[in-house]
Amino acid sequence: MNSNDSAPVGHGPLPARPDLPDLVAAHERGPYDAVEARWQQLVLTWQWHRERHELRAPGRPYPGIVPLLKAARAEPTLRQLYPFTSHHTLCFSSRTTYPWVLLAPAVDPLIDGRFRIRQPRSSTVIGYADSPEEAIALVTAHLPAGLGPAVGPVNSTG
Repeated sequence: MNSNDSAPVGHGPLPARPDLPDLVAAHERGPYDAVEARWQQLVLTWQWHRERHELRAPGRPYPGIVPLLKAARAEPTLRQLYPFTSHHTLCFSSRTTYPWVLLAPAVDPLIDGRFRIRQPRSSTVIGYADSPEEAIALVTAHLPAGLGPAVGPVNSTG
């Protein structure tokens, strides 16, 4: 066992790493599969991080990224975009590969349990929400018209 995988004394073992979907294979199958695999991967990974945090730092708050991901994944318009996180911020791309195309607002889960919704690629705050569902409703209210499913990489040859 790796020393990084041991829990503090008296707290029992840390949860095992989750089995994640094969993102490379999903990308090879196309944008729809890449988006679906990425949603699965993010939820599983952040659940694992939260469980580890709860064992290592009981009583210390953990940002509400897991319920936020679940609420966003349940919203059909957002579910078709490619999700990614950066420093707990949930972002949505219209492309499944870098460089990301960010047209949807981003959501920051705050340590106090609320959520901050920001304009894409900006620090400009659109608003705050008290629940993940309210945050996602605010995101969808600020989506550009005609935003469709994420697409794969742009072919640079032609």
